[in-house]
Amino acid sequence: MVSGGGVLVKGPGGPKKAVKAAVTAGKSARYYPADDIPTPKHSRKKNENPPKIRPSITPGTVLILLAGRFRGKRVVCLKALASGLLLVSGPYKINGVPLRRVHQTYVIATSTKVDVSKVDVSSFNDEYFSRAKNSADEGEEEFFAGDAPRAAIVSDERKADQKKVDAELIKAVDAEPMLRGYLNAKFSLTKGEKPHLMKF
Repeated sequence: MVSGGGVLVKGPGGPKKAVKAAVTAGKSARYYPADDIPTPKHSRKKNENPPKIRPSITPGTVLILLAGRFRGKRVVCLKALASGLLLVSGPYKINGVPLRRVHQTYVIATSTKVDVSKVDVSSFNDEYFSRAKNSADEGEEEFFAGDAPRAAIVSDERKADQKKVDAELIKAVDAEPMLRGYLNAKFSLTKGEKPHLMKF
């Protein structure tokens, strides 16, 4: 607080309360702390709400991938995971696209549907696709030795799960006429074609 002679006298509440009291009274504070008062910053780490899935994307919808290694391929949406990513498969035996997660931003939903009610995907979640930590981490010498990329190693569990899903999914695909050839064909645009005017 400030005395009548203009001498600063520290009240029992401290500098923070003095500034707060001056703001509450509508006056400008005559005392400012030497250090900035830290204020908590907004963090997105606690945001556990997954993004909403577009109404056009449902289990069994045929999607067109727009980015990544398999861009241009047609895949079947199996379900939406808790993180908001979509679980899709080619199937692998038809067009080479394995079980993987994709973001809905990078797909085009078509009007073609496949009955995937008999395909069991209850065991697949985001933890299933997490990268396994390598116990034998490379040292400094191995890091600078060469830039040759390591070949991806697919576990036997992944291979077994892929065969199990493909077995039921291919049955559903073969039940629809010409659907196997449609999934095997790669999507592309030629000169003059306008995707925003197309109906998928």
